[in-house]
Amino acid sequence: MSQGNLGDLLRNVTRMRKDMDKVQEGLKSRYVEARSGGDLVEVTLNGRQELVKLSLNPKLFSSGSDGKPDGALIEDLIVAAVAQGMEKSRALMRQEMEKVTGDVGLGGMFPGLFG
Repeated sequence: MSQGNLGDLLRNVTRMRKDMDKVQEGLKSRYVEARSGGDLVEVTLNGRQELVKLSLNPKLFSSGSDGKPDGALIEDLIVAAVAQGMEKSRALMRQEMEKVTGDVGLGGMFPGLFG
């Protein structure tokens, strides 16, 4: 590889890194929602996989057979909603990053450099 080509490559990587930093910053204010248990649990995550809101329907607190809260059920529903939300958030991030990297797939070539 000639020095001119190497210089072009480094400039392109630097530009792409700046573009990806902008995308990362923008993902802080992009949100996805996920629900579980027939909408008894709702979570909101931003595009950076940060949980920003958790809502529990009051019906959830009388879900046990004795009319008392079923702690294990509540925990399972929260985990399910967060897992679904994380997948949606990761998909959003991948989609936005692909706009910057195109088909190049540099994220795999330089682990940690682009995310």
